[in-house]
Amino acid sequence: MSLFTPDAGLLFWMVLIFGIVFFILAKFGFPIITDMVDKRNSRIRDSLREAGEIEAEMADALKKRQEIVEQARKEQSDILKDAAEAKKNIIDQARVQAEDEARKIVEEARTRIAVEKEMAMRDIRRQTAMLSVSIAEKLLRSKLSSEDFQLEYLERLADEAAGNEADKS
Repeated sequence: MSLFTPDAGLLFWMVLIFGIVFFILAKFGFPIITDMVDKRNSRIRDSLREAGEIEAEMADALKKRQEIVEQARKEQSDILKDAAEAKKNIIDQARVQAEDEARKIVEEARTRIAVEKEMAMRDIRRQTAMLSVSIAEKLLRSKLSSEDFQLEYLERLADEAAGNEADKS
């Protein structure tokens, strides 16, 4: 027997065994294999569909993340603007308050200066009056030491008093 040119009997048995094996595989093996391939195909399709859904969800999540980041940036900008405005308002209020305090201090100083000036003027008047009285007293003492001047002075005072009474009537 030659391997390259088989006999008709060998060829018959080979075809018969091949047919039996093919029939058994077609009856029992191929349906299992095709079911497994179909299941695998459906799993692959499901996985691809889920991957597409996950990819869409990821795109949505990325878009939401970008929106949240933009919103956070906007809020940060708003907060910074509000803080700058609050700072400006606080500075303005402090400036106004300082100006009011300075105005009050200047007004109090002016009042104190006016009071001190008035007190000094009173003191000067009092001292001037006391000095004038003292000078007048010394003059009158020196002049009133003579009796002739005393009599003349009393007559003048009496005339002035009489003149005042005449004016009143």
